[in-house]
Amino acid sequence: MSKHPHPPARTGRRIAVAGAAALTSALVLAAPAAAHAEVEADTPQALAENVTLSFVSEAESDSAGFRELRVVLPDGIAPDDVSLAGAPKGWRLKATADGYTVGGPALKPGVNAEHKIKVDRLPDAKQIAFKTVETYSDGEVSRWIELPRGGDEPEQPAPVLKLKAAAPDAKPASPSPTSSPAPDETSSATADSAAEQDATSAAEKTTGESDGVSSGVLIGAIVAVLLVLAGGAWWLIRRRASASQG
Repeated sequence: MSKHPHPPARTGRRIAVAGAAALTSALVLAAPAAAHAEVEADTPQALAENVTLSFVSEAESDSAGFRELRVVLPDGIAPDDVSLAGAPKGWRLKATADGYTVGGPALKPGVNAEHKIKVDRLPDAKQIAFKTVETYSDGEVSRWIELPRGGDEPEQPAPVLKLKAAAPDAKPASPSPTSSPAPDETSSATADSAAEQDATSAAEKTTGESDGVSSGVLIGAIVAVLLVLAGGAWWLIRRRASASQG
């Protein structure tokens, strides 16, 4: 049975389809991984006030759900300037030294963690990053904290919010005249104070014991002298009495 060669048009079409498939596969493999933590704002503008930020952490685990998110705030946003505007049922926000945590009952596996915060004022910047650490119910931790460097897209990029230029009449908030010490400074000061109190108590105790010992020795010496004097006087009286009788 003779075999007929494929027509040139059909052969060319197959080659084109195969080439397109290979090119698509190459592009998919070369493309960077999509961000699994994102942030958006209702007013993405520098120095904007009362801005609501929406965060989405995409679920990666098929066996565990999110139970907590830790977010590091960028420069210009203090933890006290943030309040919770929306979160999964039962989740609560807690301020930290450099940002906040939001968490509660674990979500179901495959469910994205979405929450919203309200910020008093955005900083005067072109873009701000919110480093995010995600914790699952089984203890697995996913860190989206990397920032772009040298034009290369990081493997686990932190959520970045691009901001428009500030309005002409917008002014940055005045800095607070006093600032609370950093956690490390506070801990150090507390430790130093405790150590100083312990040292003072020990010194007072030692001084009290020393005073007690000194007083006891002095009283004993006085009693001994009095006994010696009394004994001497008694001896003299006996001697004179014997001499008179003789």
